[in-house]
Amino acid sequence: MKYIKIHNSDSVAVAVENLKKGETVSVDGSELVLASDIPAGHKFALCDIAEGENIIKYAYPIGRADREIKKGEHIHTHNIKSNLSELLSYEYTPDFTELEKIPSRTFRGYVRADGKVGIRNEIWIIPTVGCVNSIVCEIERQAQIYKTENIDGIFAYNHPYGCSQLGGDMQMTFKYLCGLINHPNAASVLVVGLGCENGNIGELKKVLGDYDENRVKFLVAQDSEDEIADGVNIIKELAEAADTCRRDECSAGELIIGLKCGGSDGFSGITANPLLGSLSDRIIGMGGSTILTEVPEMFGAETILMNRCRSRAEFDKTVDLINDFKKYFMRYGEKVDENPSPGNKEGGITTLEDKSLGCTQKGGTAPVEDVLLYGEAVKRKGLSLLQAPGNDLVASNALAASGAQLILFTTGRGTPFGCPVPTAKISSNSVMANRKRSWIDFNAGALLENKTMNELTDEFLDFVLALASGEVKAKSELLDKHELAIFKDGVTL
Repeated sequence: MKYIKIHNSDSVAVAVENLKKGETVSVDGSELVLASDIPAGHKFALCDIAEGENIIKYAYPIGRADREIKKGEHIHTHNIKSNLSELLSYEYTPDFTELEKIPSRTFRGYVRADGKVGIRNEIWIIPTVGCVNSIVCEIERQAQIYKTENIDGIFAYNHPYGCSQLGGDMQMTFKYLCGLINHPNAASVLVVGLGCENGNIGELKKVLGDYDENRVKFLVAQDSEDEIADGVNIIKELAEAADTCRRDECSAGELIIGLKCGGSDGFSGITANPLLGSLSDRIIGMGGSTILTEVPEMFGAETILMNRCRSRAEFDKTVDLINDFKKYFMRYGEKVDENPSPGNKEGGITTLEDKSLGCTQKGGTAPVEDVLLYGEAVKRKGLSLLQAPGNDLVASNALAASGAQLILFTTGRGTPFGCPVPTAKISSNSVMANRKRSWIDFNAGALLENKTMNELTDEFLDFVLALASGEVKAKSELLDKHELAIFKDGVTL
């Protein structure tokens, strides 16, 4: 396979391998001669395209030609412009079908006292403010003596926020931290505050609401004569309880999976992202839930999601989700199409529409059941959209705070990072998967070789259930995951 034409109506094809100028390729029964070299993952024109005419990929416009483009020419940043504009009005025209219910598979998870299910049995130490980062790290170091075979890890997390935040930032920090405190992957949580910060424990508790006093403990460093010794003693108590937890057989309908992409390339929207979409439909068909985020990478594909909203209420919330994020850009004088990244472009992605139409495929075909604000927990089964930016660390942390027990992260360029929950990397191409074996957990590039989507989804589902059961670990779990990334949109004093 030298190229892929994704949809019958497309005016471009994507090179699967490096193609040479002057090479003849046969498309839809007719031959064309390539006018230039076409790198793997990049596009070439299947017909003459007039200046100003839309260029079609995935059956949708990915921009318009900014000069005449001849059949066989390379289409990239030098000859295409985005069609994106600022705030738009939308009309709700529902266009979705119900997913078929399928028999649920099972995994072995931890059923918590509140009924939530975790896939790891960890103890988390969470600071309310960056001033105590060194304290929580030392508590973590000394508390390792209390880790047992039944405890997957004792982890302290760091972040620079929790004080001097204005413009709603403090509430966003509270919501994010409370999402982690309530997360079922943590058997127990120690929250450490300084005492004088804006985001002190008393204020945090107002956002947290009811909590299990046996599971969540608090420590104010300024009120303690030896906060490290006190913290270690609290971890000893929490570890004794966590050590009694055991895995039980759970329905896959209890899974909440975060869907994320980063370092995308020209194959991401052809292999890895559609594979996540297929997996998402399977999980939802079994009664589970998935979360799609990266709002700026919905721009240009938003109407597809809007028309999949189950009701007018979800449609209205999706319109606000898109336009509010555009307003965020505009407040800072930024263009709404300030994307793709240099790595995306090198890999073959040309415009934000090109990126978005590939990115949103991670959400499969399920109806949109809910739209969540940043830090808000999943409330409904099925597919939810989440308010968060495209930044890999911030978006992945947002998915975790909303309750995702694991994150499936597609990449065409490769990335090693992790966040508080297992973050499995799915490669879009075999070359990168083979080169970065220490980063990549699953290779969707097999779709360009000899695997069908159904076959690979079967294999992928087996992997995800094994990951959820603790039979395998994500490669990122073997690396450092101590830094939290919190969304910020306000003034720091």
